[in-house]
Amino acid sequence: MLRQIITLNGITLALSKGRIFEETLPLLAAAGITPTDNPETSRKLIIGTNRPDVRLVIVRATDTPTYVQYGAADLGIAGKDVLIEHGGAGLYQPLDLNIAKCRLCVAVPKEFDYAAAVKRGARIRVATKYVNAAKAHFAAKGMHVDLIKLYGSMELAPLVGLADAIVDLVSTGGTLKANNLVEVEDIMPISSRLVVNQASLKLKRELIQPVLEAFAGAIKP
Repeated sequence: MLRQIITLNGITLALSKGRIFEETLPLLAAAGITPTDNPETSRKLIIGTNRPDVRLVIVRATDTPTYVQYGAADLGIAGKDVLIEHGGAGLYQPLDLNIAKCRLCVAVPKEFDYAAAVKRGARIRVATKYVNAAKAHFAAKGMHVDLIKLYGSMELAPLVGLADAIVDLVSTGGTLKANNLVEVEDIMPISSRLVVNQASLKLKRELIQPVLEAFAGAIKP
């Protein structure tokens, strides 16, 4: 049984450092929320805001859904890729914020004939951090693959013979190009979503609803 940690005095928003935090700042501003510290320069993991009833917790991107699921945070912002791997249990996902946009792709070394491998039904090895998304993609294509879960730089795996292909997030494609890899399939576009703990939404609706509405009004197409 899921035991949740919900406090009724104020709301907590889970964010990760880097691009998501930076691109969330205009949305926070639209809701009248200004962080009192910059997580890139501060060592604090709990950051206050100009509002006494709102605080931010700085977590790893992959941990955001878990903090929200268990009620340690009332809201969070996480990429669609992270949410697919988490599974989304216990989370309400009201808004696609259209930030931190990229795409999830299959990439291979330039010399690897991916189309021929697919056509002849070859079993290939694929390195990825995104096992659930990759499994669903290749299953839908009827392909047999061995998935190898990695946590570091995916681009290295084909270069040293660990894998034939990778499934990874791509923004500009510069890292792939620098490592002699090419995209061969788009799996899905990725952007970051607002996630809300379902119990928090019921218990703290008066605090959370205005934030949802402000975010919704500030989303850029």
